[in-house]
Amino acid sequence: MTLSKSIALIASLLALAACSGGDGGSGLFGWLTQEEPVEMLNDVEFAVFQDERPLVASVEALVIERLPGGIIVRATGLPPMQGWYDAQLVREVNAAAGSGVLVYSFRARPPETPTRVSTQQSRELTAGTYLSDIELAGISSIRVLAASNARTVGR
Repeated sequence: MTLSKSIALIASLLALAACSGGDGGSGLFGWLTQEEPVEMLNDVEFAVFQDERPLVASVEALVIERLPGGIIVRATGLPPMQGWYDAQLVREVNAAAGSGVLVYSFRARPPETPTRVSTQQSRELTAGTYLSDIELAGISSIRVLAASNARTVGR
Protein backbone atom coordinates (compact mmCIF):
# COMPACT_ATOMS: atom_id res chain seq x y z
CA MET A 1 0.00 0.00 0.00
CA THR A 2 1.38 3.42 -0.87
CA LEU A 3 1.95 6.14 1.68
CA SER A 4 -0.89 8.32 0.34
CA LYS A 5 -3.38 5.43 0.56
CA SER A 6 -2.26 4.70 4.13
CA ILE A 7 -2.70 8.31 5.17
CA ALA A 8 -6.14 8.44 3.52
CA LEU A 9 -7.20 5.25 5.33
CA ILE A 10 -6.01 6.53 8.73
CA ALA A 11 -7.73 9.89 8.17
CA SER A 12 -10.98 8.12 7.25
CA LEU A 13 -10.86 5.95 10.36
CA LEU A 14 -10.17 8.96 12.60
CA ALA A 15 -13.05 10.89 11.04
CA LEU A 16 -15.34 7.91 11.54
CA ALA A 17 -14.29 7.51 15.16
CA ALA A 18 -14.98 11.22 15.71
CA CYS A 19 -18.62 10.63 14.78
CA SER A 20 -19.23 9.17 18.23
CA GLY A 21 -19.07 12.62 19.85
CA GLY A 22 -17.21 11.25 22.89
CA ASP A 23 -20.13 9.62 24.70
CA GLY A 24 -19.25 6.11 23.50
CA GLY A 25 -22.89 5.12 22.99
CA SER A 26 -23.71 6.91 19.78
CA GLY A 27 -22.01 7.14 16.46
CA LEU A 28 -21.29 4.37 14.01
CA PHE A 29 -19.58 1.88 16.32
CA GLY A 30 -21.98 2.47 19.21
CA TRP A 31 -25.18 1.53 17.42
CA LEU A 32 -23.66 -1.41 15.57
CA THR A 33 -22.83 -3.22 18.80
CA GLN A 34 -25.81 -2.49 21.06
CA GLU A 35 -28.63 -5.00 21.32
CA GLU A 36 -32.11 -4.26 22.54
CA PRO A 37 -34.98 -6.65 23.17
CA VAL A 38 -37.66 -6.62 20.48
CA GLU A 39 -41.33 -6.91 21.27
CA MET A 40 -43.10 -9.44 19.06
CA LEU A 41 -46.14 -8.10 17.27
CA ASN A 42 -49.06 -10.50 17.38
CA ASP A 43 -52.45 -9.92 15.83
CA VAL A 44 -51.22 -7.07 13.67
CA GLU A 45 -53.60 -5.96 10.95
CA PHE A 46 -52.04 -4.67 7.78
CA ALA A 47 -53.86 -2.23 5.53
CA VAL A 48 -54.93 -3.94 2.32
CA PHE A 49 -54.22 -1.84 -0.73
CA GLN A 50 -57.25 -1.56 -3.00
CA ASP A 51 -56.25 -0.84 -6.58
CA GLU A 52 -58.74 1.64 -8.05
CA ARG A 53 -57.82 0.88 -11.66
CA PRO A 54 -60.54 -1.06 -13.49
CA LEU A 55 -60.01 -4.48 -15.02
CA VAL A 56 -59.30 -4.61 -18.73
CA ALA A 57 -62.16 -6.08 -20.77
CA SER A 58 -60.45 -9.39 -21.56
CA VAL A 59 -57.22 -11.34 -21.31
CA GLU A 60 -56.22 -12.40 -24.82
CA ALA A 61 -53.01 -14.32 -24.05
CA LEU A 62 -51.09 -15.60 -21.05
CA VAL A 63 -47.48 -16.74 -21.42
CA ILE A 64 -44.95 -18.06 -18.93
CA GLU A 65 -41.28 -17.47 -19.77
CA ARG A 66 -38.72 -19.50 -17.81
CA LEU A 67 -35.62 -17.67 -16.54
CA PRO A 68 -32.79 -18.77 -14.28
CA GLY A 69 -34.19 -18.50 -10.77
CA GLY A 70 -37.82 -17.91 -11.70
CA ILE A 71 -40.39 -17.07 -14.36
CA ILE A 72 -41.95 -14.06 -16.04
CA VAL A 73 -45.74 -14.08 -16.27
CA ARG A 74 -46.74 -12.04 -19.33
CA ALA A 75 -50.34 -11.28 -20.23
CA THR A 76 -51.90 -9.46 -23.17
CA GLY A 77 -55.14 -7.64 -22.37
CA LEU A 78 -57.73 -5.92 -24.46
CA PRO A 79 -59.44 -2.77 -23.11
CA PRO A 80 -62.65 -1.52 -24.73
CA MET A 81 -61.00 1.44 -26.51
CA GLN A 82 -57.63 2.97 -27.32
CA GLY A 83 -55.66 5.05 -24.85
CA TRP A 84 -55.60 2.84 -21.76
CA TYR A 85 -52.29 3.03 -19.89
CA ASP A 86 -50.46 2.04 -16.69
CA ALA A 87 -51.21 -1.65 -17.22
CA GLN A 88 -50.17 -4.03 -14.45
CA LEU A 89 -50.78 -7.53 -13.16
CA VAL A 90 -51.96 -7.01 -9.58
CA ARG A 91 -51.67 -9.92 -7.18
CA GLU A 92 -55.02 -10.80 -5.60
CA VAL A 93 -54.16 -11.84 -2.06
CA ASN A 94 -57.69 -12.65 -0.92
CA ALA A 95 -58.82 -14.53 -4.03
CA ALA A 96 -60.63 -17.77 -3.23
CA ALA A 97 -59.16 -19.84 -6.03
CA GLY A 98 -58.01 -22.86 -4.05
CA SER A 99 -54.64 -23.92 -2.77
CA GLY A 100 -51.75 -23.77 -5.17
CA VAL A 101 -53.42 -21.18 -7.43
CA LEU A 102 -51.83 -17.75 -7.72
CA VAL A 103 -54.32 -15.12 -8.93
CA TYR A 104 -53.58 -11.80 -10.63
CA SER A 105 -55.98 -9.18 -11.96
CA PHE A 106 -55.11 -7.32 -15.16
CA ARG A 107 -55.69 -3.64 -14.40
CA ALA A 108 -55.08 -0.43 -16.33
CA ARG A 109 -56.15 3.21 -16.30
CA PRO A 110 -58.69 4.38 -18.88
CA PRO A 111 -58.10 7.55 -20.88
CA GLU A 112 -59.54 10.74 -19.39
CA THR A 113 -61.60 11.47 -22.48
CA PRO A 114 -63.31 8.94 -24.77
CA THR A 115 -61.18 7.70 -27.64
CA ARG A 116 -61.69 5.60 -30.75
CA VAL A 117 -62.22 1.87 -30.52
CA SER A 118 -60.29 1.13 -33.73
CA THR A 119 -58.63 -2.28 -34.26
CA GLN A 120 -57.91 -4.94 -31.67
CA GLN A 121 -54.17 -4.70 -32.30
CA SER A 122 -54.17 -0.95 -31.59
CA ARG A 123 -55.86 -1.49 -28.19
CA GLU A 124 -53.76 -4.37 -26.85
CA LEU A 125 -51.81 -3.90 -23.62
CA THR A 126 -49.05 -6.11 -22.27
CA ALA A 127 -48.13 -6.46 -18.61
CA GLY A 128 -45.87 -8.83 -16.76
CA THR A 129 -44.42 -9.76 -13.42
CA TYR A 130 -41.45 -11.79 -12.21
CA LEU A 131 -41.82 -14.66 -9.75
CA SER A 132 -38.80 -16.32 -8.17
CA ASP A 133 -38.51 -20.07 -7.69
CA ILE A 134 -39.00 -19.44 -3.96
CA GLU A 135 -42.31 -17.66 -4.59
CA LEU A 136 -43.38 -20.51 -6.88
CA ALA A 137 -42.96 -23.18 -4.20
CA GLY A 138 -46.35 -24.84 -3.78
CA ILE A 139 -47.89 -23.05 -6.78
CA SER A 140 -49.46 -25.34 -9.39
CA SER A 141 -51.21 -22.77 -11.58
CA ILE A 142 -51.40 -19.03 -12.28
CA ARG A 143 -54.66 -17.29 -13.20
CA VAL A 144 -55.08 -13.80 -14.66
CA LEU A 145 -58.52 -12.17 -14.36
CA ALA A 146 -60.17 -9.60 -16.61
CA ALA A 147 -63.69 -8.14 -16.60
CA SER A 148 -65.15 -10.74 -18.97
CA ASN A 149 -62.78 -13.72 -18.79
CA ALA A 150 -59.78 -15.31 -17.12
CA ARG A 151 -56.86 -17.36 -18.38
CA THR A 152 -54.95 -19.99 -16.43
CA VAL A 153 -51.63 -21.74 -17.00
CA GLY A 154 -50.42 -24.68 -14.97
CA ARG A 155 -47.38 -26.84 -14.47
